[in-house]
Amino acid sequence: MTDPEIYRFRGASLADTSRLAAALAGLLQPGDVIALDGTLGAGKTAFVRALIQALAGQDIDVPSPTFNLLLVYDFADFTLYHYDLYRLESPDDALELDIDEAFDNGVSLIEWPDRLGRYLPPDHLRITITLAGEGGGEARLFVLAGDSRWRRRLLLLEEMLGAQ
Repeated sequence: MTDPEIYRFRGASLADTSRLAAALAGLLQPGDVIALDGTLGAGKTAFVRALIQALAGQDIDVPSPTFNLLLVYDFADFTLYHYDLYRLESPDDALELDIDEAFDNGVSLIEWPDRLGRYLPPDHLRITITLAGEGGGEARLFVLAGDSRWRRRLLLLEEMLGAQ
């Protein structure tokens, strides 16, 4: 990725996380790959849950795919693939999950994306989530970085949510 465009969002609560996720959900297009970075408990799955619920327009059940590695959600405009690659032993194992087809035709949300190695597309959007509060609260800092393909959408996101 060259010259990444960066947007920062500081959320004080789970409601703020949901607001960011809902805004991004409205900007997704088939072929998008979102790489979610953060330590255990940083809020990757909570972010994905809020994004999927925003796309569904209701509070549907969105479990973590930790044990089965992949959950699939069909929406009107695309199929969303939610990967949790924490237990992936080798990047080549991702090919068994048809991840290349997901990259071409759907929207892919990937927790633990570094486990993909060379298979992670270079034009992905990276969202790094870090704890921003003291004592294990709900405050989070989200840093979004992508190449020029994401520039317009990150600017729209900033307009919707405000500069932080």
